[in-house]
Amino acid sequence: MPNLLAMSFEGELAPSLDLRCLAPGHKPPDGWGVAYYPGSGPSAAVLKEPRPPPGGSIRSELMKAWEHLESSLLLLHIRTASWGAITDANTQPFCRSFGGRDWLFGHSGTLRQAAKIPAEPAFMPVGSSDSEGVFCALLGWVQSNGWKRLGDIDLERLRAWLAEMNDQGPLTVVFTDGLDLCVYADREKEKEAWLWRVAPPYDRLIIGDEDVEVDFTKRGAKSRKGVIFSTQPIESRTAEMKANWKAVPPGALVVVRQGAVRAEVLPPELRREPGQDPSGTAEELAARSRLSRPPVAPVRVMEVRHRTVYRYERPVERSSHVLRLTPVHDRLQTLLSHELRMSPGVMQEEYEDIFGNYVRKALIDTPYTELVIEARSRVELRDTDPLGHRTPHIRTTFPVLWMPSQQVMLQPFLPPPPLPDSELEELLEYAMSFARRNDFDLLDTLLDLNYSIFKEYRYTQGVTHVNTSPFEVYSMRRGVCQDFTNLFMCLARLLGLPARYTCGYIWTGPKHANTAQAEASHAWAQVYLPDRGWKGFDPTNGVLTQTSHVRVATGRTHRDATPTSGTIYVGGSIERLEATVVCEPVE
Repeated sequence: MPNLLAMSFEGELAPSLDLRCLAPGHKPPDGWGVAYYPGSGPSAAVLKEPRPPPGGSIRSELMKAWEHLESSLLLLHIRTASWGAITDANTQPFCRSFGGRDWLFGHSGTLRQAAKIPAEPAFMPVGSSDSEGVFCALLGWVQSNGWKRLGDIDLERLRAWLAEMNDQGPLTVVFTDGLDLCVYADREKEKEAWLWRVAPPYDRLIIGDEDVEVDFTKRGAKSRKGVIFSTQPIESRTAEMKANWKAVPPGALVVVRQGAVRAEVLPPELRREPGQDPSGTAEELAARSRLSRPPVAPVRVMEVRHRTVYRYERPVERSSHVLRLTPVHDRLQTLLSHELRMSPGVMQEEYEDIFGNYVRKALIDTPYTELVIEARSRVELRDTDPLGHRTPHIRTTFPVLWMPSQQVMLQPFLPPPPLPDSELEELLEYAMSFARRNDFDLLDTLLDLNYSIFKEYRYTQGVTHVNTSPFEVYSMRRGVCQDFTNLFMCLARLLGLPARYTCGYIWTGPKHANTAQAEASHAWAQVYLPDRGWKGFDPTNGVLTQTSHVRVATGRTHRDATPTSGTIYVGGSIERLEATVVCEPVE
């Protein structure tokens, strides 16, 4: 059985725990304990039992019927006594209040001697176990350094402090302040720590062995990203979800928040290069660089050729068309030249719509079976540093509040799509998980959301259609640029941030793997940020828009920014569409 089991998920789950080791016919452990944070608040709830009697007990039955166990964090410890009397005081997990929050601690292993307690300790053990002694010493060390949360602690110093404790014997520990979950793996591998990154989508998620079973979806399936730690790999009992456990490197410290690994601090001997930043693997460091600030892009002149061909089996006798194919001209994007050809057709009107898009209307009253629309543009792009200066971390209240005059102007871009309340509630909880993970920093929340959609959702053509809802994309974790943009906009609006749909073109580079995006129009979102204005977020590629994105049209939804649309009044039959786009820089 696992000695120690902990989990962190984005948003709240209501897992069902079945401690089979307490059932008749099993040899019960010396004790067990479960702890979590109800409603993801600062106060922890702990249920534990030393020396459970054979055949079960009242507390074990209460564990099975515990219907209100709902949290994003959970810690389970099953004890085999080797230090101290078997009492409640010596049964894990331990709980202490510090910094306005309850902290939880679990330890796998036995030290050769207890942690040294100062003459006038800030935290005094209640029991006699070595584990509680380490916990009290840890909190005292945190307090002495002026920190109040795990998110404030210098992680390299924390890893070094745990390594000193590890000198006294096996030390694999899990501890949390209700926000971050930290795991330290024993340096000598006598007590291992295993990690499983759970990735949606899934309908059921159950893990277990003959002693413990955890059903994450029994009380309502919520397909959420998460991280599970255990002192031994546990099999998945769900056919659709295969357990992919990876060992935490010995002597390493892993930090998780809202189901995402924030940092992995390696010991010096495991760092791949001299002077390497110890607080992350290559993947986490790459993600962090994306979340911090994009490199300054060069000014580019981009040439775009967009050709659209409609073919019909029977002649179309009369039709009208609305075209938005002229790139934007403003302080960050200069339109150097533009030419539009349409065969057949007569341009009737040119105007600027209510969203500021340049629009052409055309009427065709001569029969045709083929319609060709071709636009050629040359644009200079100067949005080289989209973030500008980064302000210090400022906690934001979500949903974001706007002044009345601002609300009037931004109102068209604030309402989420008309979805059922149950779907919007789940999407709101999903959006808030990004805010909590980034300590309610507005810009970091958006950057994390943008990068997470890129990293965790698959670009797959043909699985969605023009009316696919953001909730369906969230459930499937698949789609194309329009779907990812719609989801990003929905989540941003649920956080109270105005978001608008943007249509245009993207240069993906001369050898980019995803060339399909360079052969059609591209879509991304723009979010209005206080004191920064409209900023572009491309969740399909996980980047901020700079000088590789050519803006053409914006609107509340894709319908306001469609490049070409039309109405056939007489004739026509089966329509075949062929669209090609070439977007590349020029000298």
